[in-house]
Amino acid sequence: MKNTLIIICFLILNSNLYAHEGGHGTPLKQWELTTTNEIIKADFIKYENDEVWLMDNNHAIQTFQISDFTEADQKFIKTKSELIHALNSSTTIETNSQSISNINGALIGLGVFLLCFSVYKLIKRKKVMYLTYGVLGLGVIFMVSCKNTNNAKTNTQQVQQNNVSVMQTFFEKFEGVTTHSDDNYLYVSSNGLPDHDMMVGITNWQQQVPINQNYTGDNSWAIPTHPKMAEHPLSTKTNLLKGAIAVAVNGIPIFNPLNNRGEDANAIGELDNWGGHCGRADDYHYHLPPLHLQDQVGEGNPVAYAVDGFPVYGETTDSLDAYLGKTNSDGSYQYHTIKEYPYFIAGMRGEVIIDPKTKAPENQVYPQPRTQELRPALTPLRGAEIIDFKTLGENLYALTYRLDSKEYIINYSWDSEDNYSYQFINPDGTARVETYKPRGK
Repeated sequence: MKNTLIIICFLILNSNLYAHEGGHGTPLKQWELTTTNEIIKADFIKYENDEVWLMDNNHAIQTFQISDFTEADQKFIKTKSELIHALNSSTTIETNSQSISNINGALIGLGVFLLCFSVYKLIKRKKVMYLTYGVLGLGVIFMVSCKNTNNAKTNTQQVQQNNVSVMQTFFEKFEGVTTHSDDNYLYVSSNGLPDHDMMVGITNWQQQVPINQNYTGDNSWAIPTHPKMAEHPLSTKTNLLKGAIAVAVNGIPIFNPLNNRGEDANAIGELDNWGGHCGRADDYHYHLPPLHLQDQVGEGNPVAYAVDGFPVYGETTDSLDAYLGKTNSDGSYQYHTIKEYPYFIAGMRGEVIIDPKTKAPENQVYPQPRTQELRPALTPLRGAEIIDFKTLGENLYALTYRLDSKEYIINYSWDSEDNYSYQFINPDGTARVETYKPRGK
């Protein structure tokens, strides 16, 4: 009898783990593209702004216009999209809550039954072994009570949507930064170069120099305008070591404070005096929150927005949660910065889509703008320290570094035809020139 009751409890408690529709190995749907008469196999991801997102069997995401599909497929897409929106509506949440409530009521009933059965047998037979049923019953009641408390906290927390107009005012304070929006995102466009000096102060240098980036059009940064709290926030210590986790209000991306090897980039001398450096595509980005931007946006205003949609502010004396954020009285959520690692965004508090082609810890949020390597990747130049960086003219820069007490200069520039020229000047005055052009141009 004892073993039977334990098995019944286990099955009831775990039945909801397996009650999902479909399963692994579900065949991909076939789609017919009218524009190319091509048949493709892929799973439906989402449909918005006349754009359809599909995922193939290699977990690669493809996008198409709704008009690319047959009428039957278009009907399927719209119906599926409406169903997904309905499943995420408040009505469905109430229905699910009712279902969960019914299951929890049954479990509590079972717990009470076991407890009563234990007391009855203990009085009748006076054997301590019958206490086992009572302990089991109390365990079931306690577990369900804790689960109800957690569900209540999760289901009742509401997040205020972002005011797009206010967001735009912060970004558009900076020359060359433009924005536009749709129903879901604020898109931030820039050339990837800040209006302050760069690179000075780096003592652990990968031999990259900052050049312009094409963060425009469909390659702009996307910030959700309707952020949602994540049920399981991603720790930035074990996730998101690739790609940006926020976008500064000057249009420059902010990466994880840890580099892709899991090291604190600031602590090992990889960052300049503004908390940034260049990646392999010569793309300048921060790894620290750019608090110096408070001079332009004003104290008490955000210096960045995380890719989950929540704003990033400077330091505060208020108590912060485990993710270095706080919930305000109006229901909005915001991150803050601190002086030591992890500096900001200890965990991605909002919901994000992870690029399926990436794996933790080097996974990244989707979508991310694309960058392209211009020059071959170089090895770190041990012992070098960048001591000067100058803007000599439009698209013309000079970087000076010191190595073994000698100074080296790199003069570089690019023109409107995307021709890039690098002049490497040695301490003795000798020089060499290298020229590059982006692939496909």
